[in-house]
Amino acid sequence: MEPILKMVSISKYFGTFAANEDVNLEVQKGEIHSLLGENGAGKSTLMNVLYGLYKPEKGEIFFEGKKLNLNSSKDAIDVGIGMIHQHFMLVPVHTVLENVIMGMGKEKGFIIDEAKLEKEILDIANRYGMKISLHSKVSELSVGEQQRVEIVKALYRGAKLLIMDEPTAVLTPQETEELFTTLRKMSDGGMSIILITHKLNEVMAVCDKVTVLRDGRVTGRIDIKDTNELELTKAMIGRELSPACKDNTCCKGDMVLELKDVSYEEDKGAKLLSNINLNLCAGEILGIAGVDGNGQKELAEVIAGLVHATSGNVFLGNEEITHKSISEIINMGVGYIPEDRHKRGLVLDFSVSENLILKDYCKQPFRKKVFFDFNVINNHAEKMIEKYSIKTQSKNDEARKLSGGNQQKVVVAREVDKLPKLLIAVQPTRGVDIGAIEFIHKQILKAKEQGTAVLLISTELSEINSLSDRIAVIYKGSIIGEIDQSEFEESTIGLMMAGIPKEKAMQSL
Repeated sequence: MEPILKMVSISKYFGTFAANEDVNLEVQKGEIHSLLGENGAGKSTLMNVLYGLYKPEKGEIFFEGKKLNLNSSKDAIDVGIGMIHQHFMLVPVHTVLENVIMGMGKEKGFIIDEAKLEKEILDIANRYGMKISLHSKVSELSVGEQQRVEIVKALYRGAKLLIMDEPTAVLTPQETEELFTTLRKMSDGGMSIILITHKLNEVMAVCDKVTVLRDGRVTGRIDIKDTNELELTKAMIGRELSPACKDNTCCKGDMVLELKDVSYEEDKGAKLLSNINLNLCAGEILGIAGVDGNGQKELAEVIAGLVHATSGNVFLGNEEITHKSISEIINMGVGYIPEDRHKRGLVLDFSVSENLILKDYCKQPFRKKVFFDFNVINNHAEKMIEKYSIKTQSKNDEARKLSGGNQQKVVVAREVDKLPKLLIAVQPTRGVDIGAIEFIHKQILKAKEQGTAVLLISTELSEINSLSDRIAVIYKGSIIGEIDQSEFEESTIGLMMAGIPKEKAMQSL
């Protein structure tokens, strides 16, 4: 059978760097095809070429047997290629209907027959079992509902092949399963889907075939029925993983962190945290699970001193830190791996060596009186680069030149190496490849073993389960329940993430 898509010998360069080198990709009609690879492997570049956002230096693209010359995403959409980005391209103040038809005036005529449009859109949604409310504003929808709108929008524009970039990153387990059900129905109906994900269990669960990229080149074209997660990992990173293994015993030390009735309101009056009560001891990892956007970021920032609680109290050991400054909290022994490494974790124009001392540049031994001791700073950087396996051509390279995984290693190294009393780790492995995930998990467990109290905030349930001693679930700014790791059940946690209290969640199974 002739494939619906053929990408032949695609090469794309940025300067002398080869993001893609002679890449071949074939996708059949009605196939769910996974594109796997580490950060910097060339997955996004290849899909941006397919979607008309980049022009390749070499290679050809054939779609439905015709050679394409794509100069923009509109060209891709016009031939039937759609893309759903990880961050949705919806206008929150407009309704679902308005978002779906936005920009389609010429195609649908200038006089809008709303009843006809509604019927067309609902027919598409119903065909694949997707429930959408056409007259609800996008701002009122859950993340899963917004994703359904994006899918319907792409289908309404005539997509025959759909590219999905990390589609489950912000979904609950139940929403993920609903998405997979939809994708299977779409596949059965003849839709072709390219799925970019780093979650191997999802690849095995929903995909038919997989193409693996490493360093811009294809290292494997594999039929899912003929492989397993171990083989896919080896194809991705060129070696077997040695995953971090948590000792199930938890030797709790003294109380390190305590939150009493902590609430936080932003300037406009919206209550983002409501009466949070938590405690955390030395040598313990407390996992905070929840769908993105339910107050996790604000919880971390209140503890780290980036914002101050509007009511309640935060204690570090026996000392209240509710209204202390960021520098005071840092000096008391708090490490912070922020959610956004670019915004909060790094100064991208600074060198690797400078970023490694961002919190200590004014202290000895890095500074003597008013002068920096660059010998000490450079020696420190070289030791940290080796110790934490940071891949960089030079300690003097700007942080922006590093891959996402190595940027994250710089942040982790700086925060973990000082053995803080408390480590706040927010989405510590977001957007990094499987090899970097393995490394970062080991560093977090090592910190715990050396007596650090770790507050782990993550939307990845596998990460929460594998690292945590206790798990608390946050929903709309409130802790809806807490369980011991030994009680972990993904379906229970998933229901709690959707706002169902622990007792009811456990009864409903």
